Amino acid sequence: MLAALGLEPAEEAVYRALLNRPSATALRIAELLDLAQPDAARALARLEDVGLVNRDPTGAYRATPPAVGLGALITERRDSLRMAEHALVTLAEEHRAAVAGRTIGELIEVVTGVDAIRHRFLQLQQAARTELRLFITAPFIAVPPGENTAETAAVERGIRFRAVLERAVLEQPGHVEETVDSLGRGVELRVVDELPMKLAIADADLALVPLAVAPGGEPGAVLLHRSGLLTAMEALFDAVWQRAHPLELSTVGAGPAQLAELATDEPTDLDRKIIALLLAGLTDQAVATQLDLSLRTLQRRLRHLMDTAGVRTRMQLSWYAVQNGWVGHA
Repeated sequence: MLAALGLEPAEEAVYRALLNRPSATALRIAELLDLAQPDAARALARLEDVGLVNRDPTGAYRATPPAVGLGALITERRDSLRMAEHALVTLAEEHRAAVAGRTIGELIEVVTGVDAIRHRFLQLQQAARTELRLFITAPFIAVPPGENTAETAAVERGIRFRAVLERAVLEQPGHVEETVDSLGRGVELRVVDELPMKLAIADADLALVPLAVAPGGEPGAVLLHRSGLLTAMEALFDAVWQRAHPLELSTVGAGPAQLAELATDEPTDLDRKIIALLLAGLTDQAVATQLDLSLRTLQRRLRHLMDTAGVRTRMQLSWYAVQNGWVGHA
C-alpha cells in the first residue's frame, strides 16, 4: 500500500505495528512480526530516516502520526514528480530538435518479438501527454483482449483515448464485454468493416506499426518517431475516424449495458436534446443530469457532434446545429 512512497513491505509492516502501540523496541517489533532482529532494526532505521518513526531516550521507537509523516512523504514525492514532468518537457523539446537532423534509420526503430512489442506498446501509452489513437484489428498477437493494462491508467490521468475497431474484433470471444468496459471508462470507440493495419499513436510524437508476419515467423513492429511518415499515419487515422461509426452504450430497461452503433452523418434524438439544452444556456453538468447521462458520456457525444459538423468549438457547433436543422425536433 505504501510502496508508492518507496517503502518496502517489511518497513510498512513495522510502521503499522508501531501505530498500534505507544512505543516498542526493535526486539519487541521483531517478536511481534516474526522477523529477525537485524531485519527489524534495518526497517526501523529506514523509517527513522524518512521521518516515520523516532526514538525516545530509552531507545524505544514511536510512530510519527500518519497525517504528519506520510503527508510529508507524499508532498515530497509529488514535488519530485512535478520536477520530473518539467524535465520531461525540456527533454522532449531537446529530442525533437535532435530528431530534426536525423537520418531515416534513426527515426525508425525495429522491434522484434512478442514481449518486446508488448513492452513498447505499453510504454507508448504511458508516454502520451494528451491523446492516444489506435487501430484495433484481429488477430491479437502481442496484447490479447483484457491485457492492455495501460488503457485505464491513461484515461484516469486525462488522456483522450480514441480507437477504431475492425468489425471482426467484436466477434472475438469476450471482446464485446471489454468494449463495453472501455466505453464505460471514457474511451471513444468507433467501428469500420475493415482497417488497413494495426496502429497506435501517442500525441504527434510516437507511433507503433506492426509488420506483416510470415507463417511461423517472429512478429515485428516499427516504432516511428516524429517525422513525415508519422504525420501520414496521423492523417490516415483521422480519415478513417471520420467515416467510422461511433459505438455508444445503451441499456434496455434495467438490463446490462449493451453496444449501440450510431450513424455518422445525422444527430440522434439524444443529440438534438443535448444541443437544445446547451442552446438554452445549461451547463454540461446540468445537461448530463437532465438527460440522466454521465458527464463523460455527454462530453464524448459533443466531441462526436463537433467531428460530424467539422467544427472545433461549442459556439461553432451551435451555429451549425441551427443552420442545419439539428434543433427543434427533440
